[in-house]
Amino acid sequence: MVKYLAMKKISKNIAHLRHLRGISQEALASDLNITRSRLSSWEEHRAEPPIDLIVQLADYFTVSIDSLLKIDLTKVNDLRDLLKIGGNRILFPVMVDSDGKDLVELVPIRASAGYLQGFSDETFIESLPRISLPFTDVGKFRGFPIQGDSMPPLESGAYVIGKYVEDVADIKDGKTYVVLTQNDGLVYKRLYNKIEQDGTIHLHSDNKAYYPYQIKPEEVFELWSFVCSLNPTDSPISDLVYNAIQNIQADVVQLRQSRLD
Repeated sequence: MVKYLAMKKISKNIAHLRHLRGISQEALASDLNITRSRLSSWEEHRAEPPIDLIVQLADYFTVSIDSLLKIDLTKVNDLRDLLKIGGNRILFPVMVDSDGKDLVELVPIRASAGYLQGFSDETFIESLPRISLPFTDVGKFRGFPIQGDSMPPLESGAYVIGKYVEDVADIKDGKTYVVLTQNDGLVYKRLYNKIEQDGTIHLHSDNKAYYPYQIKPEEVFELWSFVCSLNPTDSPISDLVYNAIQNIQADVVQLRQSRLD
């Protein structure tokens, strides 16, 4: 069932990306060195492209393989909505409210542990509660819960609103970021760009009881620069955060189960 849904999405995505590029089936088939009838069978979901051509399609349209397989790209009308991450691109559809203001997605505390598995899952991201804040400019914003005491004066329960950073090379020394990595999941640290010096990024806690450590740039899945922090005990922010968290549609376990059913 999961494989069927993935291949059904890729069929729609190939046709949609081709239309966005304004190219014909003949032209795309020629560029891929395949027949038009073979391409047509993929778009009409009569056949499945092999893995080598899925990789070739991802490179051709400059999207990640993950996005090509898992995300419904028909929701995107402008390829500028695809933000670069590493050598490929990953989809970040920008959500707006009725007034056209960008909405900030909040990762609830109970869902933050599953963020590493869900960050590239459109169902997981779509389930996140959203709030509107007046000071967010153009870009992609997300709110992350702070846990622990490594970054005072922020305490557990506070939220950091971050703006998505496309390239780890853009890290500014001494600025704070939310970082997603395989080994540590979500962390909020003060970063130092030492890629040119020793090939690593240095992560420091403001609480000196915690030792700094290093990671390689390729370990970074997502990077969000600090915009502001929200203390849930401060009104009216508390009401916004509380209500948003209460309205979350499902947690990670429920999402995974529903996709397998």
